[in-house]
Amino acid sequence: MQRRKFSREFKLEVVKLVRERGVSVSQAARDLDLHENVLRKWVREQAAEPGSAFPGHGVMRPEQQEIERLRRELARMKAERDILKKAAAYFARDSI
Repeated sequence: MQRRKFSREFKLEVVKLVRERGVSVSQAARDLDLHENVLRKWVREQAAEPGSAFPGHGVMRPEQQEIERLRRELARMKAERDILKKAAAYFARDSI
């Protein structure tokens, strides 16, 4: 079974249906053939960050971009550390 993808506009309309029109989450989920937990998550995301909720595929929030940058930097630093460890072991072996 393939995972379904929903557009930002669809998610915003569904959240608006629940929050502004007073439709219950369970009823909206049944009507739209969604799982209730998915719909509840969308409502929470919209409430937490109304302007930047559901950024889309490939678009990250600024804090996610910073985390990704730090992960890349950490990987680079680990590689440099490993190279230096190997070089130190190599030169220590030669000096004995």
